Amino acid sequence: MEKLRIMSVFGTRPEAIKMAPLVKELAGREGIESICCVTAQHREMLDSVLQVFDLHPQWDLDIMTPRQTLSTITSKCLTGMDEAIEALKPDMILVHGDTSTTFAGALSAFYHKVPVGHVEAGLRTYDKYSPYPEEMNRKLVTAIADLYFCPTENNRENLRREGITEGVFVTGNTVIDALKTTVRPDYRFAADELNRLPYGEKKILLVTCHRRENYGQPMEDIMSALAEIARTHEVEMVYPVHLSPVVQECAKKHLGGIPNVHLIPPLAADEMHNLMARSDLVLTDSGGLQEEAPSLGKPVLVLRRETERPEAVTAGTVKLAGVKYEDIVSMAHELLTSPPAYAAMAHAANPYGDGKACGRIVDAILWHFGRGAKPEDFRAGT
Repeated sequence: MEKLRIMSVFGTRPEAIKMAPLVKELAGREGIESICCVTAQHREMLDSVLQVFDLHPQWDLDIMTPRQTLSTITSKCLTGMDEAIEALKPDMILVHGDTSTTFAGALSAFYHKVPVGHVEAGLRTYDKYSPYPEEMNRKLVTAIADLYFCPTENNRENLRREGITEGVFVTGNTVIDALKTTVRPDYRFAADELNRLPYGEKKILLVTCHRRENYGQPMEDIMSALAEIARTHEVEMVYPVHLSPVVQECAKKHLGGIPNVHLIPPLAADEMHNLMARSDLVLTDSGGLQEEAPSLGKPVLVLRRETERPEAVTAGTVKLAGVKYEDIVSMAHELLTSPPAYAAMAHAANPYGDGKACGRIVDAILWHFGRGAKPEDFRAGT
């Protein structure tokens, strides 16, 4: 029996972190040939993850250009994927989440009549412009996909309401699988600035803010709030600043020169995971950090108007702070000054996985092709 050729397609840092353990799980299974194709939608940040997880793609579209647009990303992915699919002849293509690479990869697979597996399926805000363009990307991929790998039961329920009931699996989130390989108590950071932080003596706040829908006044207000928090509390704030010129300019304008604010370059995946593990509070507009931080027992304030990850809000590990100055400052102040409020979030249960998501996904793929038993769903809290 010939091996199944399963192609994993991704192009950004968050996708790569979550797909890396799956690529390795595929490679370790008999009967499967694991093929890795990257678009390099985010070149530098992608390469950092590939190095951390020791991944060596068989195909690299290398599409990134300065100040690229959503249209250029999508069109380059589509044309580049034509050649990759023709050359590698996959039996199934796996895409992750909701990026432009994800949408273009799924659409190209459809054009070539190759089945699609959607990793991290079923997330929804029901506002097509927030997050932008992610919400529409994932809904479009839903219309194309053949298999749906949902991190949580809530994600499956979203799909059921849309009439998707076949080929749906609840697997947990692959990011939990990734964290199990990267976080270590004896970890040493590449930058001495991070090794010298007063962990355990002062509160360490980890910040990220980069989403397109926050560009403009929302980001100005977020950065102003962060500056106020840093100035009025005994904390050290660490902000790995996204490479986007818009984000760089705004961060430096509001936070540059504040002594206890550390504006640093983007971190490699293992550096970010270990910094998160040693931090006390996370303030972020990232989707992935909303899943990673709860698994490490770290409270999260989400710097967005809504979240497609309501499970952690329900569990109590995440609070939606929004993008207004007063709300962000007030909610951070409560967590930094009220031990009971902090403990309630830090000790809440993680709803996102048990570190076995990749195994369930590969089992489901084998089942789909008639080569194994159907896997049992992940159930939070069991």
